[in-house]
Amino acid sequence: MALSDAWLKANSNKPRSALGEFADRDGLGVRVTPKGKIVFQLRYRYDGKHSRVDLGSYPALNLKAARTEAQRLKGQLEQGHDPRIVRALEKQAIVKAESVEALFRQWYESYCKKNKKGHHDVLRSFELHVFPRIGNLPAGKVSLHEWLDLLEKHAAVRPGIADRILTNAKQMLKWGVKRRLIPANPLLEINAREDLQIRKVAGSRSLSNEEIAHVWRAIEQSRMATKNKLFLKLCLIYGCRNGELRASEKGHFDLEKKVWTVPPENHKLGKSTGKPLMRPITPEIEELLQQAMALSGKSRYVFTNTGSADPMGTGAPLALPYNIMQWLRRHERYEMQHWSIHDLRKTARTNFSTLTEPHIAEIMLGHRLPGTWQVYDHYDYLPEQAKAYSAWAQRLAALVA
Repeated sequence: MALSDAWLKANSNKPRSALGEFADRDGLGVRVTPKGKIVFQLRYRYDGKHSRVDLGSYPALNLKAARTEAQRLKGQLEQGHDPRIVRALEKQAIVKAESVEALFRQWYESYCKKNKKGHHDVLRSFELHVFPRIGNLPAGKVSLHEWLDLLEKHAAVRPGIADRILTNAKQMLKWGVKRRLIPANPLLEINAREDLQIRKVAGSRSLSNEEIAHVWRAIEQSRMATKNKLFLKLCLIYGCRNGELRASEKGHFDLEKKVWTVPPENHKLGKSTGKPLMRPITPEIEELLQQAMALSGKSRYVFTNTGSADPMGTGAPLALPYNIMQWLRRHERYEMQHWSIHDLRKTARTNFSTLTEPHIAEIMLGHRLPGTWQVYDHYDYLPEQAKAYSAWAQRLAALVA
């Protein structure tokens, strides 16, 4: 006679004199212990031998679910799989499932650190915003709904962070799928613009002549650390990416040949081109560099963290513009529109346009030349760059005066 929910409820946790076994249908049955514990089991024949496998205990597993699981395993049996082995492998997969955090850290060490200049920022974003929510969950079990719930909340208030998390989570999951660590990438078709309504708008902030004068004066007169003053001045004069300057080593600057060589691993295009950037060292720049090198002591880096021989950290320059604006507000009662370190690069490029040819200005910034130009033109334009940098330094001096 088939089992029923009423019978299971009536016999659950009811002591009995001996172990009992009762059949349901299609090989499914229950084993009832003397203490009244009811365990569902499936009886079957595999390779000519009688066998059985436990499915779960009542009421955690109800009758309907037990029948469904029995049918699933019988389907596996018809395909030649031993239900007991199927269940054991499934349990092992659950136990050894990679968590989101474990998968991320594998991807971070083997791919992200080697291929992304801003890998520290990626790690920090996941540590702050992803791991506390879903970091301990099995990566292969986190649904699209759970990912979107996390991303949409950040997109509403921190669109830049949400975009960074989405981009890197998609790459991480793709990496995991290729290595069969997870079965699928739920974020594969998710787009920041369409699904999270994130609109990327290119920043248009560059400092006016008046603002440049105020900033330079604040740099010189404030109580900011000397190394930071030099860092800001060189960022403005060179128009370089601040990461290129942060990672620069003293050996990269040839003060005899007057050339700063930025190795491929230190600039944005280095991975694709495999070529260094070459920038001239003008007299105005050399004076600043020598001061910075003297301040960093025996470290091989030009700019270091305070009290350390390590290179300046990624977050170190971020507060410098705010400090300058605060000084101007306090000492000159000058309210300045918000600007960032990267805006110094835009400011320099805007001024380069009035001092040299467009292609030279692009080379000074470390940009790729258009079309086949970069393929056939291997000239470094160092004299032309030097002329433009000197003219720019003279203009800065005039603005400050």
